[in-house]
Amino acid sequence: MPDSATLIVAGGGAAGFFCAVNAARLNPSLKVILLEKTDKLLSKVKVSGGGRCNLTHACFDITAMSKSYPRGGQFVKKAFHRFFTTDTIAWFKERGVACKTENDGRMFPVTNSSQSIIDCLLKEAAQYGVEVLLKQEICGINRTDSCFQIRCSNGKIAEADYLCIASGGYPKSSMFSWLTATGHTISEPVPSLFTFNLTGGMTGTKGHPLTALMGVSIANARVKIEGTKLETEGPLLITHWGLSGPAVLKLSAWAARELKEKQYVFTAQVSWITGMTEIELREEFQQNRMMHAAQKIMGRNSYGLATRLWEFLALQSGVTTSMRWADLPSAVQNKLIRNLLFYECPVKGKTTFKEEFVTAGGVQLSEVDPQTMMSRKLPGLFFAGEVLDVDGVTGGFNFQHAWTSGWIAADAIAAMSR
Repeated sequence: MPDSATLIVAGGGAAGFFCAVNAARLNPSLKVILLEKTDKLLSKVKVSGGGRCNLTHACFDITAMSKSYPRGGQFVKKAFHRFFTTDTIAWFKERGVACKTENDGRMFPVTNSSQSIIDCLLKEAAQYGVEVLLKQEICGINRTDSCFQIRCSNGKIAEADYLCIASGGYPKSSMFSWLTATGHTISEPVPSLFTFNLTGGMTGTKGHPLTALMGVSIANARVKIEGTKLETEGPLLITHWGLSGPAVLKLSAWAARELKEKQYVFTAQVSWITGMTEIELREEFQQNRMMHAAQKIMGRNSYGLATRLWEFLALQSGVTTSMRWADLPSAVQNKLIRNLLFYECPVKGKTTFKEEFVTAGGVQLSEVDPQTMMSRKLPGLFFAGEVLDVDGVTGGFNFQHAWTSGWIAADAIAAMSR
């Protein structure tokens, strides 16, 4: 291999930048060029976590961490043995970016600003001579006997000894055609990490009455897709359009393919109370009848629910404002118990947010070596980040995959090019 071997990295996001700067650092004789199709670098890093950048998750057990990836769990499990959360935290700390952990395990720079991450990566790129070119979108790859020929949409052709594709996900399979032309297989892309839009009923012409409670949050609820075994538990937020919060985003990731098949029309079943069975709740209702017979039902919310939510569920069940526990009819009681544990929400459509949007799907993992991120089909071609069929739930898991895959690709390329 000549002294001036060249690496081209396609994609100026987290995975692409991490590959480029680490490859340049690990092999100073390697010429590294980063191509970004837009006129902006690290755009997802900038907006993620409300502009704070949730760069990883405080989970230090590889097996446990890998369970947060609806697709690619076994793949990242192998990769994490090479570069894990501890390595990410140490890498940024060594470069002056310390991290902090929030109660839910999400990790952010102590500055509370994604610009700290961006500045760090840009400084690394400058220090190690990474050439960054904007508005350069790859539209074709040709492998000759001596190098890769990379054709860009503006007509330019570049040559490289190594090529790392970190172009991110695409919403349509057809947009991967330049990769399928190299012999790679694409798992169909579908949206992941989205919220549920509620309808008023079969017509869907007006919002669900629950949306009147917009802003009400539940510390721990269980959400299930009716007719499936898919369910998650966690914080839930009622919005003006429907259901959001970590429990819903997590469920949307695990159910991404099933919900696409349903065209996002389904019933979500919510249990506002967790840790209590229907039998236990019935027993507690009986105790309330005896011990708090004269007390009004509306005034006795012993389940930690927001007052507005408790009153809403009671009214929906047929409880009147003046009804006492002693007067609770069995039919109304049954309906209230059902609404507390199995509340049905008709969903029609989804809402995605720029900072959370992730695509499930991408290059099939059987065609990539998790120890090097190199293609099993085309030597010298590497993949990193969301272009692979790997996606995590919300909470820093997708960024950790970006850092891990970017670093592994860089390490392998640096070693091969020495």
